Amino acid sequence: MKFLVQLTATVVVCLGLQLFLPWWSIAVGAAGVAFVVGNKGLKSFVAGFLAIALLWGVFALSIDLQTKAILTDKINQLLPLHALVLTMLVGGLVGGFAALTGALIKSR
Repeated sequence: MKFLVQLTATVVVCLGLQLFLPWWSIAVGAAGVAFVVGNKGLKSFVAGFLAIALLWGVFALSIDLQTKAILTDKINQLLPLHALVLTMLVGGLVGGFAALTGALIKSR
């Protein structure tokens, strides 16, 4: 149950932060939520990873649909991995490690 609470709270908090602050503010939000919720290490990492990966995936997909994928098609020709998957992976890793940091600070 705490996993779903952390996942949902991370999405909501980071969505609010992402609208007004730079991209790295998701790390602060994910760490703060993990600190408050108090899950153990791996659960916090997975919750942070999934929350930010889904958030950035939805953001990237909405921008992609609005622009008719003009830039995405050009980026996909350069990179071996699809740009949407790469965006979700980078965001997920930032969110996951930030949540892990928040959980480990709480456990000390």
